[in-house]
Amino acid sequence: MNLEAYLAERAQLVDRALEKYMPALPRPAKELENAMRYSLFAGGKRLRPILALASAEAAGADPVVALPAACALEFIHTYSLIHDDLPAMDNDDWRRGKPTNHIVFGEAQAILAGDGLLTQAFYILATGPYPPSVTAEQILAAIAEIARAAGAEGMVGGQSADIRAQGQGGDPEILDYIHTHKTGSLLRASVRAGALLAGAPMSTLSSLTLYGEKIGLAFQISDDVLDSTGDPKILGKPVKNDAQKQKLTYVTLYGLEKARAEAKRLAEEAEAALVGLGPSAEPLRYLARFTVERNH
Repeated sequence: MNLEAYLAERAQLVDRALEKYMPALPRPAKELENAMRYSLFAGGKRLRPILALASAEAAGADPVVALPAACALEFIHTYSLIHDDLPAMDNDDWRRGKPTNHIVFGEAQAILAGDGLLTQAFYILATGPYPPSVTAEQILAAIAEIARAAGAEGMVGGQSADIRAQGQGGDPEILDYIHTHKTGSLLRASVRAGALLAGAPMSTLSSLTLYGEKIGLAFQISDDVLDSTGDPKILGKPVKNDAQKQKLTYVTLYGLEKARAEAKRLAEEAEAALVGLGPSAEPLRYLARFTVERNH
């Protein structure tokens, strides 16, 4: 399988759909639309939507069944990046090689752009359109899955814990909570939402859930490693921020080599979780390896 070609094709599919879902606002609110567009179309791997599409495919469905959820996940992810970069949070000036949203549009518009993206995500989830094969019950299950993963019990809770842990020393329990919630919860939900909309049987859903949990944690540990060792020109943002801000990460707590080994182990466990699935799960297997082999 040519993973690079697969990722490019899926990213193009997602980008076309994102354009359709992005609201065209009237002149008085055009600045808000511009701020939303600025971050939504600033590049990025589109990993969460691609995971949702690949999960639906692994469950035996046409990936298009998960396209609304895939786009909603990218809207949510983008909102979280805008808010994470704010001075009150991580206070970052660069994202994907471009000035962050609040640097370009100001803090107030950046906050509102994030709010707009988040709420638009749930409009997309609720309205689709979905193919006739997708039931109302499946749509509701996907909405509940993503809402919980994005909120206080998931990503938002993880971000809160991350902020409170800065400069507080090393606590493995808190580190695990931060990584499984701030990053892992939405990646896990991406996989599960795709499977839910595909009508996956419980055995398949269980395998994909385990895969999502493992790859979610592996991805964040790899991010920790990249912040310590990556090339800022490739990453599109400064490196070694975590150490400077005294963030609690796998690298700061366990060291670089142990962090790399743990990410590799988790990626292998993610791939092993798919052992009962057939060739249709091959993209997910390659994505597990990509999680720890990527350079950005």
